[in-house]
Amino acid sequence: MTIRTTTPNLLDNPPVPVQAKLAAAWTSFMFLYIYVDYYHLYKPGTIDGILVGRVFEFDISPALMTVFLALIAIPALMVMLSMTLPARANRTTNLVVASLYLPVTVFNAVGESWDWASFYGLSIGIEVLLLAFVLRSAWTWPRRVASPVTPAASG
Repeated sequence: MTIRTTTPNLLDNPPVPVQAKLAAAWTSFMFLYIYVDYYHLYKPGTIDGILVGRVFEFDISPALMTVFLALIAIPALMVMLSMTLPARANRTTNLVVASLYLPVTVFNAVGESWDWASFYGLSIGIEVLLLAFVLRSAWTWPRRVASPVTPAASG
């Protein structure tokens, strides 16, 4: 009979900085956001609407396309901003942008039929979970206790 005398090696699990968690969440959000829009093109009638100049209930115009670009650009910029902004600005920016994107995300289901409930329910559900993760991560950003200022040693 053999007796095991060594323990298995445990994987190292170093802490991940909040900035990296936020950037990862915004990256995941962006992939999902873009792919949901892309897969929406497969919905019957979507391309026909685009060909006659309509998206959802809106006429395709430079203003509409600018709004669409802004809706994609803001979360894309959040990936970079989450890694580069100072902590206080980073926390505030993530809280504000994620809060503003919750209604934008839910808007994607407006006017859709129940036939597409699984598609929109899954996509919006995951997007909302990612935004909730951003909100929770930013809200619970670890705080550091300020160290007291000590007078310089005179010598």
